[in-house]
Amino acid sequence: MKEPARTLAWDDFRLIDAVATTRNLPAAAARLGIDHSTVFRRLKAIEALVGTPLFERHRTGYALTPAGEEMAALAARVDEDITAVTRRLIGQAPAPAGEVRLATSDSLLTELLMPMLAAFRRLNPAIRLDLVTGNAALNLSRRDADVAVRATDAPPDTLVGRRAARIAWGLYGSVMVAPATDPVMESDWVCLGDNLSSLKVVRHAQAMVPAERLGGRFDTVLGLAHAVASGMGVGHLPCFIGDTWPGLTRLAPPDPAYASDLWLLTHPDLRRTPRVRALLDHLTETIAAKRALIEGTAAGMA
Repeated sequence: MKEPARTLAWDDFRLIDAVATTRNLPAAAARLGIDHSTVFRRLKAIEALVGTPLFERHRTGYALTPAGEEMAALAARVDEDITAVTRRLIGQAPAPAGEVRLATSDSLLTELLMPMLAAFRRLNPAIRLDLVTGNAALNLSRRDADVAVRATDAPPDTLVGRRAARIAWGLYGSVMVAPATDPVMESDWVCLGDNLSSLKVVRHAQAMVPAERLGGRFDTVLGLAHAVASGMGVGHLPCFIGDTWPGLTRLAPPDPAYASDLWLLTHPDLRRTPRVRALLDHLTETIAAKRALIEGTAAGMA
């Protein structure tokens, strides 16, 4: 089979441009990082390929022929195009895409994260979110989730993450019920159940509130918040709920002893995945903007 005819390559145009710019072979060779004899040999091969001289040799150096001027102009245009495309692509990583499964509690999702996730989707339309709510521990190694947003002071050693804020808990009551002179000693209480006993505020209620004054226990923070707002009893709630619900009023400032860390967690194998990193970066930034509310120090609330 007959070999296909060789065509000009970009390296050929670079050589033509170098000779046209420097007007002599040694300088062109230095510019290209090759030796003088190689430039001479390749230039002759290019001229043989196109079938016409591209340069004329004069006492002052190499001068372009009409055909050479056309080739040099093409080389300059191609170089400009390559430079422009390269410059545009250098800082332009592919947009992250795919699915991210996010696990969190219902209270964190509905009362804090939902607007942040909506903004994330507007910025990253190629990423789909799969939301899993509940307080049960998930195994990120088995991909029960890619990212977990959890309130905990002891994140699993098998995960990596960022501590985004410190969740403050304050004592709240219903605006529909006149506050007792001493709500701690005189009011009925509601609290969280044993499923959340890892939280210090839950252990306090279990230890300090007499059984006859305990109006109810709830297995979710949202359930507890609704119970307080309905007047069933006073109870400790995260400040990002207690300070934003119109049906709740703060009865005592947050106790630092009840605070818990808010963690953004993922598996080590996933932390550099573009879609996971994009979500973690977005949540870190947007949670930081709400830190005063989360930590109970928002204006007018302390």
